[in-house]
Amino acid sequence: MTKSELRRLYKQKRQELSLEMIETESLAISNQLLQLPIWDFSFYHIFLSITEHKEINTDYILNILSGKDKNIVISKSHFKSLRMTNYLLTDSTVIKKNSWNIPEPVDGIDIDSQKIDVVFVPLLAFDKRGHRIGYGKGFYDKFLSECRPETLKIGLSFFEAEEIINDISDSDVVLDYCVTPYQHYIFKKSID
Repeated sequence: MTKSELRRLYKQKRQELSLEMIETESLAISNQLLQLPIWDFSFYHIFLSITEHKEINTDYILNILSGKDKNIVISKSHFKSLRMTNYLLTDSTVIKKNSWNIPEPVDGIDIDSQKIDVVFVPLLAFDKRGHRIGYGKGFYDKFLSECRPETLKIGLSFFEAEEIINDISDSDVVLDYCVTPYQHYIFKKSID
């Protein structure tokens, strides 16, 4: 299937999820993450959930990161440039929804993309080769291309992998892992 076909299909599948299912599956994804060898780094970038889009509730992952005393990085989206500015999440960070209902920091301490060790990546669908489909604006592909090559990219999905996404482009950044409620997929051969 193509990106646009899969995007339409998985937006519909996500809308069919109950709030209870979202919570249960989000917790299961967090528990799956604990099985990965990703917890020895310092800077972790995570998205804040858009509840209107029935995204994974990342509060569970935020709690894990806080409990492990990690530096948590969140972003502010700039729709004119389709770029994101990264900020350190602190106790004094003010979060406000933008006009697209994306919760984001009002301002804060800038964190360069090159400092980020692990990125939890939102997605609608992914395939067995580690390609992902987002909402189509390209925010994350731009952001991930600004990170170091060794930065771990971990997709989070309510649904299992598609066999193949047919219309992948050269600018699409491949995931290292993708985690679902029931398993995790490894696309990266080894971690140095």
